[in-house]
Amino acid sequence: MKTNLHAPCSECGGEVKTQTIKQEFEREGVRVEVDGIRALVCQQCGEIYFLPGGAQAVVEAADSLFALARKNHQHKGKLTAKTGVRRRVKSAVS
Repeated sequence: MKTNLHAPCSECGGEVKTQTIKQEFEREGVRVEVDGIRALVCQQCGEIYFLPGGAQAVVEAADSLFALARKNHQHKGKLTAKTGVRRRVKSAVS
């Protein structure tokens, strides 16, 4: 993937690149995972920097999964949500 941030990592000075990551959260014994998150990640120390609006979107996704787990009384195991990039398909109209 291409580097989107030319500034070095604020923690260690390493190179930062855009990657697709997953984050796991635990609340009251319930674990949820949000996968497919685009973030900037230091290649040296692993520090994660979210793109603008990204951190809030991850929190909202995790909160939705926790609400789903409560609603369905799922207290064991892990709920996972995977994000993806939709590709637009152009159609030609004759």
